[in-house]
Amino acid sequence: MAHLHAAEALLPEGWARDVRITLGPDGRIAAVGQGPAAPGDHRAGVLVPAPANSHSHAFQRAMAGLSERRGAGEDSFWTWRALMYRFLETITPAQVEATAAFVQMQMLEAGFGSHVEFHYLHHAPGGQPYADLAEMSARIAAAAATSGMALTLLPVLYRFGGCDRRALAGGQLRFGNDPDRYARLVEAAARALALLPDARLGVAPHSLRAVAPEDFGPLAALTDGPIHMHLAEQIPEVDEVRAAYGARPVEWALDHLDLSPRWCLIHLTQMTPAETTALARTGAVAGLCPLTEASLGDGIFDGARWMGAGGAISPGSGSNIRIS
Repeated sequence: MAHLHAAEALLPEGWARDVRITLGPDGRIAAVGQGPAAPGDHRAGVLVPAPANSHSHAFQRAMAGLSERRGAGEDSFWTWRALMYRFLETITPAQVEATAAFVQMQMLEAGFGSHVEFHYLHHAPGGQPYADLAEMSARIAAAAATSGMALTLLPVLYRFGGCDRRALAGGQLRFGNDPDRYARLVEAAARALALLPDARLGVAPHSLRAVAPEDFGPLAALTDGPIHMHLAEQIPEVDEVRAAYGARPVEWALDHLDLSPRWCLIHLTQMTPAETTALARTGAVAGLCPLTEASLGDGIFDGARWMGAGGAISPGSGSNIRIS
């Protein structure tokens, strides 16, 4: 047994002084008490629970050196996305596993306690499923077995290339599933997670552009875990959704989805003040990736208004260009 003494620590009931934590042989917390430090205790000034990294695309860590450089013309989210699709023509399952383990190691070093993987890289180049439909999900799980990090895996449903339901193409083909195959993938992903000591399974409709309105109900019923979705990240996305559905993305979500604390909505950098207040009051969590949002020029989340309305936030590292 090892012991960690904190001068101050944030406990479930609030802040406390002289907190002594007992760590078991597996490195997990075995007991929490209060009292003076004992000889041999590790010391900390202020201790808080390790946060979850609420949004990650682990494979994108491997392309950070390609994307974080000045281009010849005007760079944007859309030029970055085109680069990602080209990169997807080459990355293998073994490389995904190695990259995910490296990402998780860096998350642990940065102080994160769990990794939430928004996982849409499912198939081989060209879109052919692997023999094990959940091959790539199993690789993320194997990485967590190596790193020892807690994992929430969110297999992503990605059906279309836009609100007009155009077919996926190019690098997107590795993402694609119809609802029936997606349900089988989620079931197979659950088996991949079964041997991990600290793992959870959720679901993720990629965005309003990539799924159909009728997909949300069946998708939410596949697990009792969290539901994450990209929402209101880019101005062209807002315009496309409004043209297709007659409402801005957040407006549509408020009117048509059963939003609650089960939901984590990612980025939210293109909201009106009224949308911000109304969405915060649903209890849905805002998943924020400040480094990614700055890198891609997404916009600025209205944090003051969100928090003023009682909203909850959770940090993520998104494209994983840096994990800190």
